[in-house]
Amino acid sequence: MGGVYAFTAYFLWGFLPLYFLLLAPTGPFELVAWRIVLSLAFCAILLTVLRGWGRLIAIMRQPKLLLWTGVAGGLIYINWQVYIVATLSGHVIEASLGYFMNPIVTVVLGVVVLRERLRLTQWIAVGIAVIAVAVIVFGYGAFPWIALTLAFTFGLYGLVKKRLGPSVDAVSGLTLESLWLVPVATVILVVVGTTTGLSMGAAGPWHALLLSLAGVFTAVPLLLFAAGARRVPLTVIGLLQFVAPILQFIIGAWLLGEPMTLERWIGFALVWLALIVLTVDSLLFARRARGVSDVGELT
Repeated sequence: MGGVYAFTAYFLWGFLPLYFLLLAPTGPFELVAWRIVLSLAFCAILLTVLRGWGRLIAIMRQPKLLLWTGVAGGLIYINWQVYIVATLSGHVIEASLGYFMNPIVTVVLGVVVLRERLRLTQWIAVGIAVIAVAVIVFGYGAFPWIALTLAFTFGLYGLVKKRLGPSVDAVSGLTLESLWLVPVATVILVVVGTTTGLSMGAAGPWHALLLSLAGVFTAVPLLLFAAGARRVPLTVIGLLQFVAPILQFIIGAWLLGEPMTLERWIGFALVWLALIVLTVDSLLFARRARGVSDVGELT
C-alpha cells in the first residue's frame, strides 16, 4: 500500500497546474494565502477526527521542534509561491524542470550540509546537471531561477523534515507549518482585498467551490506522501518522484503549448541523463547493500 500512497501523491501533484489555472481570476498571492488558511482548517478537522490534538500540543511544548516547523513552513511557502507564480505566468515547463532537478539538488545538499561523500557516478550526475543549467542559461538566454528556486527550497524542506524525523507526525507538522504562515496569509489577503479585491465569492459559486478546496488539494498529497514514505524503501520513492514532473512537462508542452526551443530540449535531455545515472547508481547501491545484509544474516 505504501507504493500506492506515494504514487497517488505524485500523481495529484502532477495535475496541480490544471487546478490552479481553473481558479482564474484568482492571482498567485491570493491563491497561496487561501491555500495556507484552508490547509490549516482542513488539518484542524483531521486532528479532531484522528484525535491528534494531544500530539500537537506536546510538540508545541518543545521549542526546538516548534522552531524547525517554522523553518519548514517558510521554505514550503517560498516553494508554493514561486510554483503558482510560474504556473499562472506560463512557466509550467520550467517548474517541472525544478522538480526533475530536485533529486540532484538533494544530493548536493547532502554534501554541503550533511558532509556526505559522493560516489563517482553521483559526481558525474551532478556534473551533467551543472552542464544542463549552463546550456539553458547561455543557449536559451535566461537563467532558470524558477527551476532552481523550486529545487532548492523543496530539497531544504526535505532536509528539515528529515531532521524532525518521527518526532513530528504528518498532520501535526502540516498544521504547525500552516499556523506559522497564517500571519503572512492574513497580510496578503488584507492587501489584495484593499487593492484589487478578493476573488473568493466574486467569480461565481463554481469558482468559490473550487477555491475552497485549495486546502484539501494541498494537504491530501502531502499526507499521502508521508504515509507512503514510511512504508516503502527510499529507492521506490526515488523512482516515483519523477511521476509529477513528467505530468507537469506534458501539461506545459502539449496541453498549454509552452515553447520548447532546441536549447531547452538539450538542457532537459541532459537533466534526464543525469537522473538516469543517479537512479541506476541508487538501484545498484541498494542491491549491493541488500546483498551485504543478506550475507551478514547468513554468517
